Amino acid sequence: MSTWNVMAVNPGHNGAVALVVDGILRLYIEEERLSRQKYDGNPYRGMIEILQRYPIDELIIGGTTPNSHSVPWTGEDSNAALVRKFYPNARITDFGHEHHLGHAAAAFYGSGFDSAAAVVVDGCGSIQKFGVQEQQHAQGGGAEGYETESIYKCEWPGNILPVFKRMGANYGPTFSTTDDGISFDMDASITTVKAYEAVSEYLGFGFIEAGKTMGLAPYGKEDSSIPDLLMPDTNRGNRNIFNPAYPAGAIIDQSRIPYLRQTANPKEWHKNSSKLPDIAKNLAWKIQQQTQKYVGDLIERAVDTTGEDNVVLSGGYALNVMANYYYKERFPDVNLYVDPISHDGGTVVGLAKMFAHKHTSEINERNQKVAELKDTPEVPHIKDPLTTLYLGFPTKVTEEQLSKLPDVEVTDTTPTEVAQLIKDKNIVSIFQGRAEAGPRALGNRSILYDPTDPNGKDFVNKVKGREWFRPFAGSVMQEHAKDWFDLRGMDETPFMMYAVELQDKAIGELPAVTHVDGTCRIQTVSEEQNKHYYDLINEFYKLSNVPVLFNTSFNLAGQPLVESVFDAYQTLRDSSLEYVYFPEIGKLLYLANTLDNMPTIEEEGDG
Repeated sequence: MSTWNVMAVNPGHNGAVALVVDGILRLYIEEERLSRQKYDGNPYRGMIEILQRYPIDELIIGGTTPNSHSVPWTGEDSNAALVRKFYPNARITDFGHEHHLGHAAAAFYGSGFDSAAAVVVDGCGSIQKFGVQEQQHAQGGGAEGYETESIYKCEWPGNILPVFKRMGANYGPTFSTTDDGISFDMDASITTVKAYEAVSEYLGFGFIEAGKTMGLAPYGKEDSSIPDLLMPDTNRGNRNIFNPAYPAGAIIDQSRIPYLRQTANPKEWHKNSSKLPDIAKNLAWKIQQQTQKYVGDLIERAVDTTGEDNVVLSGGYALNVMANYYYKERFPDVNLYVDPISHDGGTVVGLAKMFAHKHTSEINERNQKVAELKDTPEVPHIKDPLTTLYLGFPTKVTEEQLSKLPDVEVTDTTPTEVAQLIKDKNIVSIFQGRAEAGPRALGNRSILYDPTDPNGKDFVNKVKGREWFRPFAGSVMQEHAKDWFDLRGMDETPFMMYAVELQDKAIGELPAVTHVDGTCRIQTVSEEQNKHYYDLINEFYKLSNVPVLFNTSFNLAGQPLVESVFDAYQTLRDSSLEYVYFPEIGKLLYLANTLDNMPTIEEEGDG
């Protein structure tokens, strides 16, 4: 049987494209890495790269709105038109009306579970419409709202069915009903993620920069002057405080709560810790505490509703590493899998895999119907759990390529020499192989530093142009992880999805990567997962007796992670960074810079 190649695209923000070949994920790339435009949508560059390398049998269009953009003359969806020009016989399916299904499928197939409850907590998914007896829209035809929280019952290989959906809208009545066995909860109020977005906007980050609010939260504490952000009776956002703006973000209505009225530009304290007001850090603390408890309640509901002990979590809120660690403590008997590409870009992975399994089922059904093929064995559904995030386009670096870059020195080097550079308090970037999928650098496109430097966080934040309060991650040799960190029963955390507590022996030993609350977002690294990166950490361990490296994404504020060698060079040229290590060819690139060449603080991704 010939291969069946499924390409899925997310046209919206976090625009991305994935390629699944016979059920196996082969490629994933976000458009921003290629276009160099943060959060870029319409992943045409990624599509063209794949179309030039692979024949495409099926295109799946995801997102949140079906048929969102048509081209002149033919009236086709622009993504479908592009694929047709390469492969006119490709089958096209527009799945923009089932955004949360893509999240659920990505998490379920990535987990490797035979069955699971999928919990999706998202700022805003697709518009959903369903009939309601208690309330009808004046126009008729049932109620309509945006997906915000969903629970699915998942069974291998392709049964992923919704059992609960919470919908969000800017106006209208509140009601609950059941249609076709699905429990719908429609609320004119504001849901968990929208409340978090509103707080992020209030703090001067922008609603899409919720990761910065998470970084600020540990600086705060309980403040009785701040009212409950979630309503006690429903645990949804308090409409006396929040005004939603579906499908975009939400804002805090400062006119209703005098204590929340701002008298200065919140961005002033982004650069100066002495100007941080109590209201800012305490509000961040409160929204973190209340939303993570609420999502924990939703996980509990999923377990009770489906009877599953396996739970997979996706949607934008699943990137909240503090909340993810909280769930591990609250649900020690639940097998929890958190999708590491849980932002909107990751939906393409779920949709592509789901339709690959659908194709396999179609082949088997056809074989059963054709008499002369009745003895043909079934085509197997291939299980493909997510074991790596190094899914970008293959990248080969050569010495000749490096020699053509102006004003650089390229020398031979070894992991020991690079580790010594880091121990001597030099920032060294690493560039190798295929880029990481998702928002977090995992040693292929990373900036590295000494985690034992008490001034390390402030130093690297300044170099990258980030806000002073934002923490950094640590990459730890897997065999030493449990000695240094409390993994709460996990054997590994290779995708950096948890901010974990330090063991007693590690307290005070890793100041550059330990947050103010005593936690560290970590990535466990084994030799099998990433040999070159593991070897570098091991050499640093030999020099320092610390099996951990400070790790942050190879980018500056407001920029996507670097994708190409030229992107890496430009990042050095535009900053005070000086070194890039290319372990695959044993080369070190040096570009002389000065500390006067500092980027400014701008909007940035997770980092």
